Amino acid sequence: MITLAVIGAGSRGEGAYGGWALRHPDRARVVAVAEPRPVRRERFATAHGIDPSSAVADWRDLLGKGRIADAVVIATPDAEHVAPAVAFAQSGAHILLEKPMAPTERECRTIAEAAAQSGVIFAVGHVLRYTPYTAALKQAVTTIGDIVSVQHLEPVGFWHQAHSFVRGNWRREAESSFMLMAKSCHDIDWLCYVMGRPIEHVSSFGSLSHFTPANRPEGAAERCLDCAVESGCAYSAKRFYFGRLADGRHGWPLDVVVDEFTERSLTDALREGPYGRCVYACDNDVVDHQVVALQFAGGATGTFTMTAFNSGGDRQTRIFGTRGSIEGDGRYLRCYDFLSAETTTIDTQPTGDATAGGGHGGGDAGLMDAFVTAVATGDRSGVLSDATESLHTHLAVFAAERARRDATVVSVNL
Repeated sequence: MITLAVIGAGSRGEGAYGGWALRHPDRARVVAVAEPRPVRRERFATAHGIDPSSAVADWRDLLGKGRIADAVVIATPDAEHVAPAVAFAQSGAHILLEKPMAPTERECRTIAEAAAQSGVIFAVGHVLRYTPYTAALKQAVTTIGDIVSVQHLEPVGFWHQAHSFVRGNWRREAESSFMLMAKSCHDIDWLCYVMGRPIEHVSSFGSLSHFTPANRPEGAAERCLDCAVESGCAYSAKRFYFGRLADGRHGWPLDVVVDEFTERSLTDALREGPYGRCVYACDNDVVDHQVVALQFAGGATGTFTMTAFNSGGDRQTRIFGTRGSIEGDGRYLRCYDFLSAETTTIDTQPTGDATAGGGHGGGDAGLMDAFVTAVATGDRSGVLSDATESLHTHLAVFAAERARRDATVVSVNL
């Protein structure tokens, strides 16, 4: 069994990573937590058998105690990753860092350099690499010859866009990062892994097209609780959050809005907080749809589409090889062989759905299993990307965003 310190007890730190330790007490135990919000800090400490009085608000207080755990899980807000990541790497602690690494290229390079120089086991939360579906797909692509091109769709979901990227923590680039980094660095990284080769050139197009004041319905109020047209709005916060409360769905995304799952707490949050605002009257500036064109080393090409305007659900992928093709929908892989003209269907049987609340189809658990095993045994082979590879896929995302802004083609260089 290894010991963990968790920095940031939000949805990822508490639910995905801390929750895994609670479900596997023979493999990992959380012995320390740093979280600035008292309610979440005390709740997390109590769940893990930590004396709440020893839980701290600032991660620096944990660092000052010396080597208190075998590894550190860093799940702070995106813009607050670099300082703890560098500090704990220099201290010799193994690190699991929630994605993205950081919102700027310079900070990503700083983190990667610190991790490489320290020699610690370092994993970024690119959980899509660790799903049963991805493992099956990596095997399946070996049967279709040389990969020539790929199409990949991330259906964000209208409700997820409204929650996270219009009302929520990732709505403004200056406060977190641009949309492609915040939401889709998962997917650019995953495409590199599936293709088995790095990205060399990118181009991109996209914009914020719908969630703007220009599209605000006539008669709409500033907040959904006060709105005369709320019942006819697909983005009603009242319907979305109270529906989850009534159904007893207290995990993500409801646990982002309230700490106490009561009607009064939720009413107060929607009355006063950001999640009760009209989606056409927010201060959001990140895009709601984007397309990225990719050229991989060796000449293979790809397209990636991220869009808010769907019901959400599993990502969808089509891979085209010289001897066959594959269509995947997050669970099933349909593999067509050119020679036999036969289609083989593979049921990958993922655990949970594709959302954060569903564990990313087994990816959250897969990452934790790989990281904990690596720390316990010293065998890093199960960690599917090191600091250098994670840096490359982040740089591809930065390049794509520059391409979108400048309407040009950008090369990806380490």
